This record gives sequence, C-alpha cells and structure tokens, in this order.
Amino acid sequence: MRNNLLPIAKEGWSYIVGALLLMLVFMLLHLAFLQFFAFLATLFFVFVFRNPERQNMLYQENSVVSPVDGTVISIEELDNDDSYAYKVDIDNSYLDVSLLRVPFTSVLEHVELHRGTRLSNMSSLSKVLNENAKLVFSDKNSNNKVKITHTLKQSFKSIDLDVANLQNLQQGSRYGLMINGVTTLYLPHNFRLNISLGAELIASESLLGYFTSEK
Repeated sequence: MRNNLLPIAKEGWSYIVGALLLMLVFMLLHLAFLQFFAFLATLFFVFVFRNPERQNMLYQENSVVSPVDGTVISIEELDNDDSYAYKVDIDNSYLDVSLLRVPFTSVLEHVELHRGTRLSNMSSLSKVLNENAKLVFSDKNSNNKVKITHTLKQSFKSIDLDVANLQNLQQGSRYGLMINGVTTLYLPHNFRLNISLGAELIASESLLGYFTSEK
C-alpha cells in the first residue's frame, strides 16, 4: 500500500477508534463488563491490523517471494495447463499479518475483485460464492507470469486492494489487505519451486522459488 508506513494498517484505524469510543461510552455509563469487552475488541483490532516493516531480502533478480503470511496447505502439479505448472495454496488466519505484498518486481497485468459471501472453507459453496480477488503479475518483458487468487474465509473485513492495471510494482511492496483467507498462486513451467508442504511463510521475506531460463 502506498505510503503506509504506520504500525497499524490504514484500514484498521476506523475499527480501533470505534472500539475506543465505545469503551469511553461504557466507562461513562459505568458498564464495566461492556467496557472490558470494548477494551478486548481494541486489542484485537490492533493485532489483526498490525503493519510490521519487512526486510528487503537480497535474493536474485528472478526470485519470487511469498505475497502473504501463512502456512502452505497444498502444492499441486498442473498437468493439463499450458500456462501454469504449479498451484500452491497458502492459508492465512487471524494470527497472521494481513498485508498483501508483491511477489516480484513486475507489472500488474490484470486485477479484478469480486464481492461475495464469507462462508467457512468447510462449505462446498465457499470456493464459488466467497469474496475473492484475482491478479496477474508479469515481469518487464512479460516472459514470466504469476497468477494469484485471494479468497476470504469467515472474516469481518472485505478484501482491500490498492493497485491498478498496468501499475509498476516493486518486490515486497504492499498492495492490499486480507484478513483470514486462502491465497492461491499459479506458477509457470519455468519456475523452480523452493518450498514444501506445511512451510510457514512470511510475506516478502520467504522465498517461493525462482524463474529459470527454461520454457
């Protein structure tokens, strides 16, 4: 996200201020239980909207880093797909940082956001009805592309994106926010995967792998 260097993501300030105002009102009305509940809500919003700075790792120019914090829950080889060879699912929970970060220095070739439901991923309808965002990043020569889909699970907050089509983006820069969702990456045939199932990833710092010269 552009110029978003505060310790709390800008999307979280309205939630935090609202919880603080409620706490003040409950304090004036001597409603101790509700005051304590509002205090806990304030701490919760500070936690889920935290916006830590991340170190710029000195990986090779053709490196791809994780766009989200979370756990790798699935790695699948796509045998019948001409464009992509791997499909990687990363689960992002309320315990993880919610900021989304650019996986490699690239141009945003395509972006679309579909508002929808926020069903549990245990529901068979969640993949069809839940809110999701789809983005395609490509390098300056459009030789290497990565498609990313962000799909919400049960969340109180919609997906936020702060990017536009054909925007030039630097690896590790913020481009959005998603609280409690699943991120799916589609990686091309010339990609060398560097992660394993169950790996704990940190956005912009954990290496997913490299583009190679092979096609």
